[in-house]
Amino acid sequence: MQSLLRTTARQLRRPPTVAGAPIRQMSGASIEEEVKEMNKWRIVTYAAIPVCIALALWDMSAPAEHAHERPAYPYLRIRNKEFPWGKCGLFEMDCPKDGEEEE
Repeated sequence: MQSLLRTTARQLRRPPTVAGAPIRQMSGASIEEEVKEMNKWRIVTYAAIPVCIALALWDMSAPAEHAHERPAYPYLRIRNKEFPWGKCGLFEMDCPKDGEEEE
């Protein structure tokens, strides 16, 4: 009975192990320090989310300036034959309709 108590006390004094090897804490800090650090970064994250959303809304609210004039390069819009859907490209939005002249 005494040897059982001695063995149990010895096992309780040893650090916990996994398959004979000691469990290693990667940061080397105690559990309390890890919890404190985790809570700090949780607060930082919750504070950063509204800031990021506000910056995104401010950035998206400004009107974007787009150039509406196409450059007059000689290699643009070369058509050797008409497309099956008409004389303009499939995704050209500013294409003149039938009967209208190009600018």
